[in-house]
Amino acid sequence: MKIRFLLGLTLWSIAAVGVACGTSDPSGVASSPAATEAETPASAIEPIVNTWVGPPVDTSRLPIGTSKVSLSGPAVGGLYACDAGNPRGGGAQAAGPWLDEAAGTWDLAQKIAVQGEVPWPMATYSETINGSTRSITSNGLPVGEVTGTFPIASNDPAYSFDRNPNRIAASDITVTLPVSPATAAEPTCLGKGRIGILKNGVSLFAPLDERNRDAVAYETQDQCDGHPQQTSVYHYHDIPSCVRNAATGPSTVVGFAYDGFPIVVERDASGNLPTNADLDACHGRTSRIDLDGQIVETYHYSATHEFPYFIGCFAGNPIS
Repeated sequence: MKIRFLLGLTLWSIAAVGVACGTSDPSGVASSPAATEAETPASAIEPIVNTWVGPPVDTSRLPIGTSKVSLSGPAVGGLYACDAGNPRGGGAQAAGPWLDEAAGTWDLAQKIAVQGEVPWPMATYSETINGSTRSITSNGLPVGEVTGTFPIASNDPAYSFDRNPNRIAASDITVTLPVSPATAAEPTCLGKGRIGILKNGVSLFAPLDERNRDAVAYETQDQCDGHPQQTSVYHYHDIPSCVRNAATGPSTVVGFAYDGFPIVVERDASGNLPTNADLDACHGRTSRIDLDGQIVETYHYSATHEFPYFIGCFAGNPIS
């Protein structure tokens, strides 16, 4: 598997935003060591307490993220894309009633899901740490979760908006990531293929369809927010609801981006996720998290209800 990133794009510069428990360099991406040297067992330290700078978002009026896609560089709440997209590419053929394109918003509760509850008992996921490397293998199918029925049936209400003709099949995944990644001198853009993997074995794609639209807002996915692409790779464009809702604590590592940094579902004392205002230009921050059974202070990406949902660019050096 290879992820190609188009380099040589215009250097970018944005103002840094305040990031809890970390500092930001002029690029707007939180800069910190991968973890503090003194790692403490999670059972022997005070609980992680997250505090967000603003109120939770209104999920009935989530901004459609298409206008936040940029080729020139990252910005808080945006996505740094490697290409301009294909205006004739695949994706939803019609805007669903949950979308208010005139207002530029969409309603999470009103969005329909592809029908079906297909189990995958053959799904596999393995993660091992050997020295400075984290090795992950999977067959790409969701461990412990069901999927919808694909291709989308013509009598499925989702078919009126998205006629995804693809099937789900196993796809072998083997990745080696750094256990202690470091932020790069400059962030890297996001391509259309695999950019991360969840601990349930499913690949993460950027939250874009082939036309560079907000894929989470426009495309219809199944009840766990997944669907297959042309080569039958089942994937998510955000941290799916089934995973996000199961992570009720203040810090739950749910996967890894392909630069090695963890992807975390973080909640405050009221159970709320952060908003874009709490995160930097790559949709991350530096704070204490529970990683591999230790409490460490490290840079990580954080799940939100807002676009770009879990990542806006690679803060570290992505694997090829």
